[in-house]
Amino acid sequence: MPITFGILGTLLPAFGYLPALGGVTLSFDPFRALLATPGLFSAAMLSLAAGLAATALSLAIALVFIAGFAGTTTLARIQHLLSPLLAIPHAAAAFGLAFLVAPSGFLIRLAAPLFGIDRPPDVLIPHDPWGLAMIAGLVIKETPFLFLVLLAALPQVELGAARRLAASFGYGRIAGFVYLLWPALYRQIRFAVYAVIAYSSSVVDVAVILGPNLPGTLATRLVQWMNDPDLSVRFLASAGAVLQLAVTLAALIIWFGLERLGSTLLRLSCERGRRFVRDGLLSLFSVVAVSIIVAGVFAGLVLLAIWSLAGLWQFPDLLPRDFTLRSWMLAMPRVIDPLVTTLAIGITSTLIAVVLGIGCLEREIQTGRNGGDRGLLLLYLPLMVPQIAFVFGLQLLFIGSGSQYRLLALILVHLVFVLPYVFLSLADPWRALDRRYEIIAAALGRSRLSVLLLIRVPMLIRPILTAFAVGFAVSVGQYLPTLLIGEGRLSTITTEAVALASGNNRRVIGVYALLQTILPSLAFALAALIPAILHRNRREMRVG
Repeated sequence: MPITFGILGTLLPAFGYLPALGGVTLSFDPFRALLATPGLFSAAMLSLAAGLAATALSLAIALVFIAGFAGTTTLARIQHLLSPLLAIPHAAAAFGLAFLVAPSGFLIRLAAPLFGIDRPPDVLIPHDPWGLAMIAGLVIKETPFLFLVLLAALPQVELGAARRLAASFGYGRIAGFVYLLWPALYRQIRFAVYAVIAYSSSVVDVAVILGPNLPGTLATRLVQWMNDPDLSVRFLASAGAVLQLAVTLAALIIWFGLERLGSTLLRLSCERGRRFVRDGLLSLFSVVAVSIIVAGVFAGLVLLAIWSLAGLWQFPDLLPRDFTLRSWMLAMPRVIDPLVTTLAIGITSTLIAVVLGIGCLEREIQTGRNGGDRGLLLLYLPLMVPQIAFVFGLQLLFIGSGSQYRLLALILVHLVFVLPYVFLSLADPWRALDRRYEIIAAALGRSRLSVLLLIRVPMLIRPILTAFAVGFAVSVGQYLPTLLIGEGRLSTITTEAVALASGNNRRVIGVYALLQTILPSLAFALAALIPAILHRNRREMRVG
């Protein structure tokens, strides 16, 4: 319903109908004005190319690494390194990457003594015109996501048997995995891949921090139009939002064509018996790529912390000459309100999502129906439709309703994006619990509600809290919905951090971006600590 009403609220002004601004008849004038906008084609093509490139690179890295190392200790070690990256919001990771690769960033400072560099080179990184820095920022965040989605799907296939069968016919590890297991695995994760395409082709916060400024991506242009003091520009913005929806749809159609092409090439390669035994170089490439991603993200976080405490730090010094809490002390009075808003929206929307998720899963357990692909499509729909295509419509609807409950509206909009992640995080553990516990409790006269509260919830407290932490992290990272629905009256740590991207005060950016990372990290830490405390007297009951 939010997506339907949101898109409707975008389509009507796109065709000139918005009575509040004098638009009482349908027309194509907003689209004519849009097509006359300079740089529009370049912005749309940049969004399309970035979405496809970031998704293809992320999926390729995750696939090759898992294909080469599934079932080994290397995979388990990398999993422990990649899992915490989900707690890092996109904006914080983008800021960390910017501090790392900027002309005056840490990498240049490392190379300065070797090459005699005494001033930052005149290179446009980030904000390069090709959007390469933006694509890199998306890859370092989407690769861990797809990696963990693949790992979650991996138990659904017979990995050991497929490995043995492929080896007996002389196929390499990667080739055997791709031939035998990849088609079934991809069917399980395809909606997650579509969500990555939709997000990458319409992202705003990463594009503002790392993307090109002129002409910029289509999504960043739309945000500028939506915030224009001239309200008549809203018609142009609505038409642009429809174009963004078309760009994302085009990316999905192209990807669908690439799926068909890849399936055909895979079948032909398999029929011709190409075994690709020598895949060591490809496996090494995947290890290097994953290592760079992990090292880049963690190095960026360290740089955020250093900049937030830095005193005088001139180029090409490797470290600041002194450390001080001055940036934190100056920022704290301004941080309180956004921090309270962030916590209120995040905790409330995630609690609602957890309750709804448990209710849906409990209903599924009782009826024995999980909705299949249609249910998954419904879950992923808010993630597969560009945010800007329907959140802008929701903003216009909220304004038109005259409602003053902005905080409640913001919580409900965050819930649209939080619920899918919470449900997907909780679904597998909830379905895997042995139902014989419930059968015994029911035989002893317990009601369905008491069985849920006294049996299932306590036994699944760890995955429930983990799902809460995932949902809270998603809420903290929401930039565009907060910006549009909050209308500047409600700001969060994320909106404040991205707003600082236009400035050049790295110390203040470090404070906000670090806070943005600390909040979801605390949620994940509590998700691990609370079950350990609750179950401290039951450690001997652990099986295996």
